[in-house]
Amino acid sequence: MAREKPEAAAEAEATPERSYREQLDFLNPIAQPLASRKLTRKLYKCIRKATKHKQIRRGVKEVQKFINKGEKGITVLAGDTLPIDVYCHIPIMCEDRSLPYAYVPSKSDLGAAAGSKRPTCVIMIKPHEEYQETYDECVEEVSSLPLPL
Repeated sequence: MAREKPEAAAEAEATPERSYREQLDFLNPIAQPLASRKLTRKLYKCIRKATKHKQIRRGVKEVQKFINKGEKGITVLAGDTLPIDVYCHIPIMCEDRSLPYAYVPSKSDLGAAAGSKRPTCVIMIKPHEEYQETYDECVEEVSSLPLPL
């Protein structure tokens, strides 16, 4: 057991966190509208708050199911997900139902914001009175992002 800890520490040092600019190099071609660095931080903060109140939907199947059921919220997609066939239908579903959506650069950061060790490619943040102010700011900024043509 004492032997595992130094190995884990060395492994963590070998894979340092990439900056926002470095993460942009790994984006897929459909990652539009992309959240700015500031908006990305706000979205992660909102996701962390929503996770505490169990107000998130995580994963393609679950998000798709609740969009079809008519649930409202902000959909956050990871821009570095490959192959894009996995989730390329989600933005179209959001546009059809007038739901705000945005891409963030990293699926591992998206999963970490939701309190998971696994990367996540799609999360839906549902509104809740405990973090309504942060949620409203995010909705306003995400809605103001230009949609792809």
